[in-house]
Amino acid sequence: MAIIVDLDLQLARHGLSVGEFAAAVGITPANIAVLKNGRAKAVRFTTLDAICRTLDCQPGDVLRWVPDDVTDDG
Repeated sequence: MAIIVDLDLQLARHGLSVGEFAAAVGITPANIAVLKNGRAKAVRFTTLDAICRTLDCQPGDVLRWVPDDVTDDG
């Protein structure tokens, strides 16, 4: 199983840079990169809440699950 983080899509929709988004959410640009690149092992609910509040979206707009046997080409 894989959890895919679709932050790039949401940032583009809102016209936000990583730096602007990181400042609005209250985490570092480096941690945004960890999320975007799928290297995060966990996301705090407070961080997810701040992401959704900043992007005016639902958690499912940012996170999605794909089974192991499905290849994601973006």
